[in-house]
Amino acid sequence: MCHIPMKVLAVEDDKVGRSVLCRALERLGHEVIETKDGEEAWEAWLKEKPRVVVSDWRMPKLDGLKLCARLRAQQGQEYLYFILVTGTGGTGQNRRAAADAGVDDFLTKPVSLSDLWMRLRVAERILTYTLKVHRLEEMMPMCSYCKKIRDDRNYWQQIESYINERTGTEISHSVCPDCYQRVVIPELARLKREALKTHAVRRVSAPRIPR
Repeated sequence: MCHIPMKVLAVEDDKVGRSVLCRALERLGHEVIETKDGEEAWEAWLKEKPRVVVSDWRMPKLDGLKLCARLRAQQGQEYLYFILVTGTGGTGQNRRAAADAGVDDFLTKPVSLSDLWMRLRVAERILTYTLKVHRLEEMMPMCSYCKKIRDDRNYWQQIESYINERTGTEISHSVCPDCYQRVVIPELARLKREALKTHAVRRVSAPRIPR
């Protein structure tokens, strides 16, 4: 039933509620990582790195908001979509607290299959979009002729300078075997021919000293 199967971290301390949530996610075609509280979910995320989390709000040890805030603090380049499940209703105060923690969307208990499907389709579209943006940002515009790189300020610079500014890496130059055969040897032969030609011209044009 899902467009793109995703790995989903399901977090629910109530055994029956957790079973219902996990079975619903599986029915929608997703791979489920089942956890019973925020701390267990945190450990599972560190190991599996799922990009979608469906979590209960009120839980022992680490609740849904604190879990979300901790995940946001650890996020790297890939965006994580966090859906908060609550039995307290989506009041304005709850939504503000959730937004401050980094929550993307709400589900209210009891969770219906259609509502869950809709939230996950939104998650799928957003994660697909963020991945495309990340890939575009990773592309380096390079001149086809001089091989200079255009940076985000629209300045063109040598690739060595571009890499050094962003990573601190120093570039050392050498010649690979293919280029040595294809470029260096013909260039050395050309220089040798030119040197011999110049020497011969000088011998012919040099004035003779009478004896």
